[in-house]
Amino acid sequence: MTKPKIDRTTGYKGIYLYDPSATSKRYYIQFRYGKNPRTGKPVTIKRMVDSDGSHITSLKRAQDYLKELKEEADNDIRLNYDNHMLYSDFMNKVYIPAYKTEVQENTFITRKNNLNDIRNRFGHLALKDISRQHAQDFRTYLLTSKDDGGSGYSQSTASLVFGIFKQTLDKAVELEYLGFNPTHNIKSIPKGRAQVAYWTIEEFEKVTSQIYIEDFYQHLHFVMLRTYFTTGVRVNEGCALFWEDIDFEKNTLSINHMLIMKNKNDWERKKGTKTSNGTRIISLDYDTINILLDWRKRQAEVCETNFIFSYDGKPMQKSTIGRFIERYSKLANVHRIQPKGLRHSHVSYLINDFNVDILMLSKRLGHSGPEITFKHYAHMYPNRDEVIAENITGNISIKTSEKNQSNFNGNQNLKLK
Repeated sequence: MTKPKIDRTTGYKGIYLYDPSATSKRYYIQFRYGKNPRTGKPVTIKRMVDSDGSHITSLKRAQDYLKELKEEADNDIRLNYDNHMLYSDFMNKVYIPAYKTEVQENTFITRKNNLNDIRNRFGHLALKDISRQHAQDFRTYLLTSKDDGGSGYSQSTASLVFGIFKQTLDKAVELEYLGFNPTHNIKSIPKGRAQVAYWTIEEFEKVTSQIYIEDFYQHLHFVMLRTYFTTGVRVNEGCALFWEDIDFEKNTLSINHMLIMKNKNDWERKKGTKTSNGTRIISLDYDTINILLDWRKRQAEVCETNFIFSYDGKPMQKSTIGRFIERYSKLANVHRIQPKGLRHSHVSYLINDFNVDILMLSKRLGHSGPEITFKHYAHMYPNRDEVIAENITGNISIKTSEKNQSNFNGNQNLKLK
């Protein structure tokens, strides 16, 4: 005859009854905690008595003891895997090579400096020796100003870097180099709202008025600023544009490539854009079309190239765009913006001057949907609630009856005067 199975559960995971039929309750602890990286077998922690050898007779004490045991496991007191791999070796040999295969090349290039900085900070430590205190100190450093000995990063950059650090240790746990991630109980850094500086149409006009287009090189600068401002293309999309991407009969521009550039002589014009929805066709205004036609004619007299934005046959670099933006904005006494600020300037221009609806704007920018556009640019929309109130004013006729039309008594406690 099969012996009936005894139900020792308490309703709390990891806490069990020693003898469910006994009048006096006794508890024990049992839970699995990761895998032993040497054997690949699950690690089970089981304690039949308390830390002082006495019986566990209350559920509250069982809960507290379970928490203590998990903290001990986290701190590698009970689980000594004898893994002395340095964080720098893990980053160089495992994480960075794997990360490079999992993201687009331009993303890897953008994040490379962040990865190197994190590796250099923790590289001298063994993976297993990176503690919660190390993680907390790093978080504090990222959020501290340079004057106070910190990174001086913006909120969004600090959030990004700390997130990357946490991901590296997640990968170490996933590959069983670690039994736990010491950053898991450290509060993440909120992204905050990253405000990208942009130009109004008046500021843009002041800047371009400083450009002398009789000079070939400055002529290119003018064409680039004008095209970015009136199309809203991403910087790497614009740098990848070929003349064949413009249909001068239909006045349209096809966006279907992006430029991956390490330096002036090491670049790739890659098929596709940042997102699948980034591949798109946008309309060009007649003024920009004529400016581009003039530039194509002049460029052809100097060099042969497929690139629209080129003075020597090679594509333009983002850093070069940033430098001439700084030069002309200083001459115009207008605040400096980043190259990506031209995309934001385009959005502000369309919203404030033409009240372009969010769906049309989303398609022009190459977003996956209007919710993405609204997430990034909601702050640029004027206060439409005030407009609604203004439109309601005087729109509804105010007219009431001159005599009582019903015998409704209303609230009997109301005293009519």
